[in-house]
Parts: sequence; C-alpha cells; structure tokens
Amino acid sequence: MLDVRDLSVSFASAAGRVQALRHVDLAVVRGAIMGIVGESGSGKSTLIGAATRLLPENADISGAVQFDGEDLLALKSAALRALRGRRIAMVFQDPMTALNPVLSIGQQMTDIQYRDRLSATDKRDRAAAMLSRVGIPDAAARLSRHPHEFSGGMRQRIAIAMALLGNPDLLIADEPTTALDVTMEAQIIHLLRLLRKDFHGSILFVSHNLGLIAELCDDVTILYAGEVMEQAPVRNILLQPRHPYTRALLDCDPARIPGMARILPTIGGEVPNLVSPPPGCVFAPRCQMASDICLTPPPAHRVGLGHVARCHKVGP
Repeated sequence: MLDVRDLSVSFASAAGRVQALRHVDLAVVRGAIMGIVGESGSGKSTLIGAATRLLPENADISGAVQFDGEDLLALKSAALRALRGRRIAMVFQDPMTALNPVLSIGQQMTDIQYRDRLSATDKRDRAAAMLSRVGIPDAAARLSRHPHEFSGGMRQRIAIAMALLGNPDLLIADEPTTALDVTMEAQIIHLLRLLRKDFHGSILFVSHNLGLIAELCDDVTILYAGEVMEQAPVRNILLQPRHPYTRALLDCDPARIPGMARILPTIGGEVPNLVSPPPGCVFAPRCQMASDICLTPPPAHRVGLGHVARCHKVGP
C-alpha cells in the first residue's frame, strides 16, 4: 500500500541544512499495521509529513514514496488534495488542538464530507453513526456540541471518527495517545484494535512507546536520528532484538523493570546534531558496543524472515 524507498529529507536553517531523514526504506502492506518507534527527534513526524507532502516549504525531499502504485512526490496539488482525507487520512498528535474550537462537532464532520453527493441530513446521520462506532454515547445529540464540551479521550475518538469517515486505504496515526492519561490511552488502543476488524485498509502508527506498538502492530520500524536502525515483525523486535538501540529502548521500558526502582534506566548521551551527523553509525556515540568499525556506515543485514538490522555487530 505504501512503499518508501531511499527517502531523505532536509530543512534549511540558519545553522545549515538539518538532515532530518536519511535513506529511509519502509513498506506498509495492505491490511497490516506498521509501527514507527523512536525517541523524540528521531524523524517520525517528518517521515509521515513527507509521505503525505505536508512539510514546510524549506524542506528538500529526495527518494520515492509510492502509494498504491502512485508516486506521491510527483503528484500535482489537486491530485494530492483528492487523496488526502479520502484514501489517506490522518489522526494528529494532540486531540486538544486537532478540532476547530468555534464550530460544532456535527458541523466539522459534515464539512469534511464535501466530496460526497449526499444531503445534509444524510451526512449528519453518517457522522452520528461513525461517532457511535468509536464509542461516543448519545452520538446524534452530541453533534451539536463544541470541542470544549468533550474530554481529551473523547476528542481523540472524534478525530478518529472524522479520519474514518472517508473509509481510507491508509490511516496514519501520529502519536494519538501522547496527550492522554493511561486509562484513555488503553481505550484508544483497544478502539483501534476493534476498528481493525472491519477497517480493510492499512495503518501507520507512530509512537515512542514500545508497549503500545506491541499491543497493536504487526511490524515495527525503529528510527533513530533520521535513520532506520531495525525493521522486523513485532514479535521479533520484542523477543529477538538485534540492534543495540532497539535493545536499549526495550531496557528503558518501565514494564520490564522487576520490582520497585528509585532510578529508571535511560540511554546515555544525546541525540546527535543533525546539521552534521556523526560519520558511520549514527548511534555509535551512545552505543556500549561501539568499536572502530562503527566509524564506517553499517550495511543492512537480513537476520531473519522480514527482519533487517543496520549494525556491524549483527553481520556474518
């Protein structure tokens, strides 16, 4: 459904060009859920912004992004607008700012159906049905309410409902649980799992939480400082991680800490300056396994079925 090949993105800045993504490869299979994981600043949001052509004007994009056989990077603006919201839909990161505060929910959900030749009544009925589908009680009556009358979790459900109204082939969820408490987070993940049963498209799920990825996704791409570190089925990532960065992320998961602890584990060091990324392996300055060979760029080693790790230490 989505095929990203050798994608690089840089941004002009006063300090120089920020190399936000470098030579990223990614494939999302029809009907599957692909998770993208990494620390803040790893390039997760830049990746989905490039895939949907929603980047600022100072962005320079190279490589290929194919959506169902179409080259998204070559499409004209009109063709892109026809895809967005219809075949490609997005749930944004912050439910508190994703909705227009001065329009009712019903007005917003009716307006986004502007492509459909339906009466206003039919569009409103569709909106109410979709709200019920995502677990909003008394949906028809709540269409007249404004965003401030809903909790954060309910606003995120509304945002998901709006994204699904067009029955998209690809749903992109950009850290949809970041602004929610753990109870709402669990409910949103449970909702996405339920919707998957009758939603026949693909999902690209962006998160910094490997626990959420484990619950929801089929495959995982690990990003660090704009580069792919490891890609594999979710079971392989959890049980047989091969890249040191993946193992470091897993070690930082509080759920893996036995008993009580006063100090939580962290990954030492800092994400590098992407104006001038380090030579060779970009994770080497923070890696406990680094050696002289890590000063040269590591190749992508196939270490199992659908499992690739970009590290010298996993090579033959």
